[in-house]
Amino acid sequence: MAVVAAVRGSQGGRRLWFGIPRKVNLGWHSSSFSSSSVPTTKLFIDGKFVESNSNEWIDIHNPATNEVVGRVPKATQSEMEAAVASCKKSLPNWSQTSILSRQQIFLRYQQLIKDNLKEISKLITLEQGKTLADAEGDVFRGLQVVEHACSVTSLILGETLPSITKDMDTYTYRLPLGVCAGIAPFNFPAMIPLWMFPMAMVCGNTFLMKPSERVPGALMFLAKLLQDAGAPDGTLNIIHGQHEAVNFICDHPAIKAISFVGSNQAGEYIYERGSKHGKRVQANMGAKNHGVVMPDANKENTLNQLVGAAFGAAGQRCMALSTAVLVGEAQKWLPELVERAKNLRVNAGDQPGADLGPLISPQAKDRVCQLIDSGIKEGATVLLDGRKIRVKGFESGNFVGPTILAKVKPNMTCYKEEIFGPVLVVLEADSLDEAIEIINKNPYGNGTAIFTTNGATARKFSHLVDVGQIGVNVPIPVPLPMFSFTGSRGSFRGDTNFYGKQGIQFYTQLKTITSQWKEEDATVAKPAVVMPTMGN
Repeated sequence: MAVVAAVRGSQGGRRLWFGIPRKVNLGWHSSSFSSSSVPTTKLFIDGKFVESNSNEWIDIHNPATNEVVGRVPKATQSEMEAAVASCKKSLPNWSQTSILSRQQIFLRYQQLIKDNLKEISKLITLEQGKTLADAEGDVFRGLQVVEHACSVTSLILGETLPSITKDMDTYTYRLPLGVCAGIAPFNFPAMIPLWMFPMAMVCGNTFLMKPSERVPGALMFLAKLLQDAGAPDGTLNIIHGQHEAVNFICDHPAIKAISFVGSNQAGEYIYERGSKHGKRVQANMGAKNHGVVMPDANKENTLNQLVGAAFGAAGQRCMALSTAVLVGEAQKWLPELVERAKNLRVNAGDQPGADLGPLISPQAKDRVCQLIDSGIKEGATVLLDGRKIRVKGFESGNFVGPTILAKVKPNMTCYKEEIFGPVLVVLEADSLDEAIEIINKNPYGNGTAIFTTNGATARKFSHLVDVGQIGVNVPIPVPLPMFSFTGSRGSFRGDTNFYGKQGIQFYTQLKTITSQWKEEDATVAKPAVVMPTMGN
């Protein structure tokens, strides 16, 4: 499935990109600085896919083979400045475009995403490695946010208090901030950018997007679809790069707000640096999500849920259920949990029947294996070991099979660190209270779940556990976009969360107007020269 082979192929006279007819310009072009036919990624500036003049390029690898399938530029300073200038230039017209016109663009956009969902998913699988089914879920969850953004006419309503005193009314408007920016991670190439720019743009902001340099293809396709939906040139601009691009976004005075999803180290840095420059910042970061299994839980359902939530997407989700806390008699379920995990099929994401694909890079694989090693050295028991897995036909891929570590203690490195791989660590507790204590002592607060058939147990857990998102018999409680993604504590920096009503609040500012029209002024010609008071 290497893209080089795909590009060289043809079908009916049309060149192909991973099985996608090249009738759509995805922002790619043949390499001009190398004899290789590996395509390179363009920038998207002022409505045009622009070839970068950079002399620094980053290879994009297929994680299942480690073949180079593309290259992405580190945008130059002048290119990044041009992208922000385009956002600034288009802002006055876009912010003053009627909200109904903006809504219509995103109504067309959500339909175009639906029509091209499978093609976007193929690009995700090529660059990120997740299975095609999981990639489609990635796009679909982002699509749901776009659909919700189309409800902007209700979401952005202000407030009015008429006759707050005689002849005086107070009301508010929600207005756009200006130029906003987004910095996205590698693990959800479509969903997380779609959490960002549609919500911002439908509110009247223009947007500068920096995708992960490892997975730019899906966003480039989404940018083309947004253009096809009628978004004016310059309302969305895309730059590529690493640290220099992040610093540029944090420092540039024209950028008023930053949305970020990624690691704790990067999130803390972006929050601090962006906030120092007076920007709004929302940063979703790392996690250590616990699944508490009570002995009265539905065993069949619970074991299936644990396996799927721990190992799906090769564990590369900030909402992966990476830690199981087995309470009392539920500890006896471990052998059956191991057997179910053994049956998962590890393969390249585009292969039929694959349950989980590779990790994003060799470095990610090495880190995961080192954390498994550390658990063993510190006294954990390996019930299932995926470190030595080999996938036939993809021997060079970054694969780690499902791994289960039991007898884990809270002081172990494998518990304290977010592993971000297909590894489930298992802790034991004698009671619900002990399980809650374990979770509340952990610094992260992204998500947690409890499995039980007892409503009182579920209610107690939900009220006492200090975590932003809680599932009751739901292993990955990511809320639908009419709510907001409410990770907390060490998993989030900022005051306002992603999408939902809070997403609208993040991308808008309030303007409050107090207006007085005295009834007698309609007939009295003499001007009032005294300072008005609130009672007169």
